[in-house]
Amino acid sequence: MIWFLTLHIITLIFWCASLLYLPALIAGIHSRSIALHEPKNKYGSVARFVFTAIATPAALLAIMSGTVVFLLNRTVEVWLIGKLTLVTLLVVSHTLAGLLLMHTQDRSQKPIAGWCRLLSVVLWCLMGGIIWTVLAKPAAEMLP
Repeated sequence: MIWFLTLHIITLIFWCASLLYLPALIAGIHSRSIALHEPKNKYGSVARFVFTAIATPAALLAIMSGTVVFLLNRTVEVWLIGKLTLVTLLVVSHTLAGLLLMHTQDRSQKPIAGWCRLLSVVLWCLMGGIIWTVLAKPAAEMLP
């Protein structure tokens, strides 16, 4: 059980760190005024590499190891439902980061820096909420 919990925490750290880095990378790709000649690779950009090779596998491992911890602990409490709701919103934010990344490929001149800032704020709030919920484990009467 402790091994799955350790794997869960480690993969969460990788997932959250890469998600926090992605909006800045995406805004940087879109705001380049000069074309840089980057060597061709299978990912195309650093942001795409971070999303496909780090963030997504870490998310999948975090969710799978968290599911195993949930099944082994057999914990069903109100705080866990709140945490799982916040994690679901984090997965939606992960998907939105992927959509912003895809938007950078069409090279339209539509500004996305504001969307990247908004995504970054939402990610910080979700991660803070998840950390608070896990550490405080609020009782049902404390939750709104």
